[in-house]
Amino acid sequence: MPHLIAYREFEEPISLEDMKCSVNKSAGCLDLWNVKWVESMLSEDGAKMICHFEAPDAESVRTALRQVSTSKTLQVWPGSVHEGPSDASINIVVERSFDEATSVETMQAIEDKGAWCLDMYQVVFVRTFFSTDKKQMVCLYNAPDAESVRVAQRKANMPVSAVWACNVLNPIP
Repeated sequence: MPHLIAYREFEEPISLEDMKCSVNKSAGCLDLWNVKWVESMLSEDGAKMICHFEAPDAESVRTALRQVSTSKTLQVWPGSVHEGPSDASINIVVERSFDEATSVETMQAIEDKGAWCLDMYQVVFVRTFFSTDKKQMVCLYNAPDAESVRVAQRKANMPVSAVWACNVLNPIP
């Protein structure tokens, strides 16, 4: 089933506990639209969230989330998932957007060239979501803090739209 990424912003920040309650309430609606929730990253300030789903299409995710969500912004895009060499826990999200389509290989080459910088700031790459239109990317890292990632990304000449600390929510098996 295709991977879909939902980017959500909230008018009123939500807590991790509120999000856990919302997830429990949405299970039936997700099932109705054949949407499987894989994981979510909620910003520490509760203002935005990235969610990873498997679903037939983006409209299934949009429809299911509109029925249960209080987010003011909802963008859903199909993409691919690229696992890193580490299974470290995720605590930092990096958003990237591109005016022109790019490739995972191009971005990987830039990151590989700046790997020394990531190491210097103790930034560990965990996973990337890359849009099928090749204009959006969300990268997940483990690092001491968001500022370490900002500095390492800047010194490695990586394009960055936003960097934020997060809490991860996963389905209960």
